[in-house]
Amino acid sequence: MTKIAIFSDSHDHLQTLEKALAHAHEAGATILLHCGDLCAPFMLKLLGDRFAGPVHIVLGNNDGDGRLLQTVAGQYPHVQLHGIYAELAVDSRQLAMIHYPEPARRIAESGAFDLVCYGHDHLKNLERVGKGVLLNPGEIMGMKAAPTWALYDTETGQATIQFVY
Repeated sequence: MTKIAIFSDSHDHLQTLEKALAHAHEAGATILLHCGDLCAPFMLKLLGDRFAGPVHIVLGNNDGDGRLLQTVAGQYPHVQLHGIYAELAVDSRQLAMIHYPEPARRIAESGAFDLVCYGHDHLKNLERVGKGVLLNPGEIMGMKAAPTWALYDTETGQATIQFVY
């Protein structure tokens, strides 16, 4: 059984990201997915420094300095910067990540994945699509709503939205 923390849309909010990382640690998350819009490379460094397990990141539309993001990611063997899309297998679960909601829905509707994660619109969403879960963890930034992240349990296949407080 693995617990996976899912973040999105941090937009350079260091203090909120630090709090979310502490919550993920307390919840027992051993893998972290970030669905884009970290923005500055120093946010990626914070993830590499503060989360010991594997970190998987897809790029969002506000992740500006791709070269420096790759350089920073390369300093952490447990951090993988996937580009705009990622597919992962964790335990017996098939996962996909992309920043944008429209392709995420189509990917979920394919029926090939247990969990499809996205961000971009900053609106938390948790719904069953076929046999899987379509999930936007909301935003770390806290622009449209209170900051949130999500926790996914590979044993049960259940996800929950968590508030950053």
